[in-house]
Amino acid sequence: MRIQWRSTVSTSRQVQSCVALLMLAFSVMSYFNRTIMSIAGPAIMKEFSLSETAMGSVYSAFLFSYAVLMIPGGHLADRFGPRLVLTCMGLGSALFTGLTALGGKPGLGTTLGIVPSFLIMRLGMGVFTAPLYPSCARVNANWFATGERARVWGLVAAGAGIGGAVSPLLFSWMIGRYGWRGSFWVAAGVTGLLTLVWLWYARDRPGQHPSIIREAMTSQVLHNSSPEPAEGEPTPWRRLLTNRSLALLTLGYATVGYFEYIFFFWIYYYFGEIRKMGPSQSAIYTTALFLTWMVMTPIGGWTSDRLVTRHGKRVGRRMVPTICLTLSALLLCIGVNLTGTLSVAVLLSLALGFASASDGSFWATAIDLGGKEVGAASGIMNTGCNVGGLIAPTLTPLIASVVGWSWGLYFGSLVVLAGVLCWFFIDSDQGLERPFSIDEMKIDH
Repeated sequence: MRIQWRSTVSTSRQVQSCVALLMLAFSVMSYFNRTIMSIAGPAIMKEFSLSETAMGSVYSAFLFSYAVLMIPGGHLADRFGPRLVLTCMGLGSALFTGLTALGGKPGLGTTLGIVPSFLIMRLGMGVFTAPLYPSCARVNANWFATGERARVWGLVAAGAGIGGAVSPLLFSWMIGRYGWRGSFWVAAGVTGLLTLVWLWYARDRPGQHPSIIREAMTSQVLHNSSPEPAEGEPTPWRRLLTNRSLALLTLGYATVGYFEYIFFFWIYYYFGEIRKMGPSQSAIYTTALFLTWMVMTPIGGWTSDRLVTRHGKRVGRRMVPTICLTLSALLLCIGVNLTGTLSVAVLLSLALGFASASDGSFWATAIDLGGKEVGAASGIMNTGCNVGGLIAPTLTPLIASVVGWSWGLYFGSLVVLAGVLCWFFIDSDQGLERPFSIDEMKIDH
């Protein structure tokens, strides 16, 4: 009997690991599909004579629909389960990634105009990508205990770094071989295949997986998993939207979104056009930034869980983001003022890496605050991130056009420092029972 129990736990952990790896793969593919537009951007701008501002609006179109649909996407994951929602997300993302190839001339650009056609494709892409991370948060809550969630999310968020690291070199090579249109079709095909694997293997909860014995998994491994809303139970939108800690968490994540999306959409351009690096060097240094993201995100999640064990959720969850985001702001300001290309790339890589290290703390806190409504709470928080991200691609070149690119990046540092302040008023133990109150805005010690 003892041997059988160990075998069951081993099997359950293997299934947990596979589910986490599938979420990682979705995260990689999502960020690959998201950033390849900026890699193809210079070629598209030259082919169709588009300005920086026009291309910035195309980048922001994805973020607009992505941000608007974030909360509904999380709500759908709570109500219909993350397996179905992530399947629809993957298939829809594959469709619009492929259709992006039709945005120019010949294609929809012939009848709708170049910019409107690309806007439509990126809006559609944002609609279907929106449920990704709230649904993954629901999976995290369903499959993993409280003390594991930041490190699991660190792994999922590392997918953004992997996707971002792979896309400059790989997609640049793909464009050289297949052209930018053919490259979008290839990315669409890979996304569709990954989605089918998810549909075949994943389940909403561990007790539904055919490889797991429900009783052993529930009692020995996942006794701390989050509850689900009862069928027909209304979503407590008022408590979600008026919760003090969730509101501040959302505001803080908005500042991180602004900071990070400067890198996602403009750093390749900054290296090539402002710092006058060649295409290969720009791709290599952009890859280095996202490799740093890939390494720092799981480290930040692991550290956050360790600090929670030692100091409790209220203090432990805030330590990583307050320290790391402060370092990010300082490193970006210093890096912009350096002249050597290697030193600039190193400091900007560290700036993005330290910002990404805070992700696990944000998402684990959203899961803790959300209770039964993990998807909705995570969707609210990530909406804030993407509102910040929606502003950054358009505002950054506008600031740069007036006072220079250095000030466009300095502003990102100022924004993320505001996010540091939010963490001093966030109580990870608060839950949904206490609404926002100005009178409670006191720093916890």
